[in-house]
Amino acid sequence: MPSVKNPNGPSKNRLAARANTLRAKRQKSSAAGKKSKILKADQTRGAREGLLPNSGPNAAISAKKQRKLDKKLGYALKRKMQADGEVEMKGM
Repeated sequence: MPSVKNPNGPSKNRLAARANTLRAKRQKSSAAGKKSKILKADQTRGAREGLLPNSGPNAAISAKKQRKLDKKLGYALKRKMQADGEVEMKGM
C-alpha cells in the first residue's frame, strides 16, 4: 500500500512559505539593533561591518606609527603647558 500524506495537514508549499516568513521576521528583528555605522559612500566601495579598511582614515595604525603619534602628542602637550606658563616638576 502506498504511503499517503495526511490530507488534513498543511501542504509543503504552505510549510515552506511559513518557514520563509518566520526566517525573514527573525532576520529583521535581529538586524534592528545592529544599525551599520559604515557610511553609505564606503559601502558602495565594498566596505562591510566586520572588515577593517587597509587604507584611508579608518585604517588600523601600525604599532610603530602609534608610538610616533604618542610621542608627538606628548611634545604638543609640553609645548602647550609651556605656553600657558606651567612648569614641569623635576625630580630631586
